[in-house]
Amino acid sequence: MSVRSELLEILACPQCKQPVEIATEGDFILCEACRLRYPVRDDIPIMLIDEAESY
Repeated sequence: MSVRSELLEILACPQCKQPVEIATEGDFILCEACRLRYPVRDDIPIMLIDEAESY
């Protein structure tokens, strides 16, 4: 996965507005506060609450 660090710095969880991080495994962006993971498809983070999964 190649989400640019500049993009990651400005991304926030759409539910709680907290910072997010890249998952070490799989193509996901993680929100530790909400315990949600957002998919990354074709190097594009899908930051929609409806697309998120609990982990």
